[in-house]
Amino acid sequence: MTTQYHLAEEIPAANEYRALRVAAGLSPKSPQAAELGLPNSLFAVCVRIDGALIGMGRIVGDGGCNFEVVDMAVRPDWQRRGIGQRIMAALLDYLQANAPPSAYVSLIADGDAAQLYQKFGFEFTTPASVGMALRM
Repeated sequence: MTTQYHLAEEIPAANEYRALRVAAGLSPKSPQAAELGLPNSLFAVCVRIDGALIGMGRIVGDGGCNFEVVDMAVRPDWQRRGIGQRIMAALLDYLQANAPPSAYVSLIADGDAAQLYQKFGFEFTTPASVGMALRM
């Protein structure tokens, strides 16, 4: 018997967002950062089983020139089941419907995630450009 999960356009609550990031091996976010940042999402999807958050992805940006895929996370016990692909497909559907021509869509790929993103058309930008970050 396979467990059914549900993907929906939804911004998660700050506490479950923070817990999912840590469970998925992403950097922790403070309560303040989550409370401020999540409502500013352009688009977000959550994957739930019996109401419990097991995966998510968001798009942030200015809505015209720049979009960034962020917070791609799936609980480790649910990885490698196509959930990340479903999340990315939903994010790409949003971008295809809403990002104007010439919009720049970026993301930071951690570890093996680059393989997933390449399936959706993302390409490495090096050597022409490199990602940089300032952590607060």
